[in-house]
Amino acid sequence: MGVRVNWRHLRIGATMAIAAWLAAACGRDQPPPQLPPPPKPDVILIEAVLPERPPRPELPPLFRDIEKRTFQFFWDTTNEQNGLTPDRYPSRPFASIASIGYALTAYPIGIENGWVSRTQAVDRTLTTLRFLRDIPEGPQRTGKGAYKGFYYHFLDMQHGHRYDSWVELSSVDTALMMMGVLFAQAYFDGDDPREQEIRRLADQLYRKVDWTWLQQREPLVSMGWFPESGFIVHDWMGYNEAMLLYVLALGSPTHPVSEDAWTVWTRTYDHDWGVYYGQEYLSFGPLFGHQYSHVWIDYRDIQDAYMRGRGIDYFLNSRRAALAQREYAIANPMKWKDYGENVWGLTAGDGPQNTRQIYRGEEREFRHYSSRGAGLRENFDDGTIVPTAAISSIVFAPEVVIPATEEMHRRYGDFLYSSYGFLDSFNPSFDFDIPLKTGRLVPGKGWVASDYIGIDQGPILAMIANYRNEFVWTVMKKSPYIRTGLERAGFRGGWLTPEDETPEAPQSDPGAASARALGVAESRAAAAEAQKQQEQPPSNRAQPPP
Repeated sequence: MGVRVNWRHLRIGATMAIAAWLAAACGRDQPPPQLPPPPKPDVILIEAVLPERPPRPELPPLFRDIEKRTFQFFWDTTNEQNGLTPDRYPSRPFASIASIGYALTAYPIGIENGWVSRTQAVDRTLTTLRFLRDIPEGPQRTGKGAYKGFYYHFLDMQHGHRYDSWVELSSVDTALMMMGVLFAQAYFDGDDPREQEIRRLADQLYRKVDWTWLQQREPLVSMGWFPESGFIVHDWMGYNEAMLLYVLALGSPTHPVSEDAWTVWTRTYDHDWGVYYGQEYLSFGPLFGHQYSHVWIDYRDIQDAYMRGRGIDYFLNSRRAALAQREYAIANPMKWKDYGENVWGLTAGDGPQNTRQIYRGEEREFRHYSSRGAGLRENFDDGTIVPTAAISSIVFAPEVVIPATEEMHRRYGDFLYSSYGFLDSFNPSFDFDIPLKTGRLVPGKGWVASDYIGIDQGPILAMIANYRNEFVWTVMKKSPYIRTGLERAGFRGGWLTPEDETPEAPQSDPGAASARALGVAESRAAAAEAQKQQEQPPSNRAQPPP
C-alpha cells in the first residue's frame, strides 16, 4: 500500500522548509544545484516499505556482442610485455592504473565465456602482477611508478614510470587497481604453481599499500600526493566513488585506517540526501559514483548505520539514481537534442571542446573530458551522453537500461558502435564548426568521440556479467579483506551474515514516507521557482557557472 499525499496540503510546510534550506545553504561552500526538477503531478504514491528488487528481463543478443567487444578492448590494447592497460584507445598516450584494475577483472570474465583460455589469462595476469611488483618505487619526481604502495594515476606504457609532472600518486585509482588485484586473487584459486603465485603477488601488492600515510587529516584519506608539492589538501568524503577506497583501507591487514574513518566519511551524507525527479536517495550527479564500488561488491541487503537509518541499501540507492537521471532526460530542462526515455546517461567522459557557443538563443558551456551529472549536487550537462552511464546501471534498473542500450545502438550505432563496442560518448546537440579537442562531427548527427576509455569500458563488461549470473560479486565475496573492510565499516545483514545465523532483514525507516513527502514538496517548490526564472528575459537569468 502507498500513502496518498496531496500537494495542496503541503504548500505551507514546503515553503517553510525551502526557506530554512536557503538560509542554511548560504553557509555552504558549494552553490545550489543548477538543474532543478520540473513540477510533478499533484497526487503521488509514496512507498512506506523497502522497494522490491528490480525486474529481471532477458538480455537480448546485442548484449553478448557488447560483452565480447568490450572484453577485446582490454585483451587487445593491453601491453602484452608488462600488462599495462591504456587509459584510452586508439589515442593510447599512457596507461591508467584504474584501467589495469578493470583489465584484471576482465580476464576471468573472458575465461568464463570461452573468449580466452585459463592458461592465457593466467599468463596475462602474472605478467601484470609481476610488473606491478617490480615497478621502481620512491619519492623522486621521475623514473618511479609507485611510492608507499600507491601508484601514479598514469604510467608510461613501456616502463611503468610516472607519465608526467601533472600526474599524482592517486589513492582512489590505486584502490580501483587493488580491486582488480584482489579479484584475481579470489578467482585464481587452483593448485597450479602459477595460480598460487598470483595469490601471493596479489597479497603482497595489497599489503604494501600504506593507507595511513595518506591520512594527513585523520581519519580521512587524502586524494593523493605530488613529489613536487606534497599531499593533496582535499580528502575523500562521502558520497562518491571512494566508498571502495575506505572498504579496502579498513580491510588492510598491515596499514588499516581506524573504524571512525567510515563514520566521518558518511558525515556529509545528509547534505546530499533528498528528492530529485521523484526519487529519494543519496545523490551524486555523475553515475560513475553510483557504479564503481558496485562493480566488485554486492551491496544488496547489507547496510551500514546510515543506510539502516534511511531504510534502504546502497544498491537500491544506485537504482534510484539511475531512474532519476532517466526522468531528468525525459524532462530535458535544457532542451538538448534527442534526450528522452531511451537516450540518457550523464557521467565522466569525453566531450567535444572547452567552449561557449550559442544554442537555442542562449550561450551554453561545453567541455571536453569532464564529469557530467544531474542530481542534488555535482551537476553539469552540455548535451553529451556517455553510454556507460546507462549500460553500467543494468544491475540496478534493467527494465530501462535494456531498451536504452538497444535504442542507442539502433539510432547511433553506425558511427558510435565499432570494434570495441560503444565509443565513449556523443553529443547530438553539438554541430559547431570549430576546432575539436577530440572526436569528430558527423553530418546531421552532431559530435561523437573517437576513443574508448578504460574506466568506462570496465564497468560495462563487469556489470553485464553481474546481471547475468552475479559473477564478479560472487567471486569477490571470497575475499576475506573485503568482508573485513565492510564489517569494520559497520555493514551487516545479507551475505555478510554468518552461515549459522539467520540473515538480518534490511531495516526500514518508519519516517521515510513522511520525509519523502516533504522532499517531493520541496522539489516542486524549487521547480516552480525555476520555471519563473525560465520565463524571465535571458538578461535576468543567472549565468551558468564558470
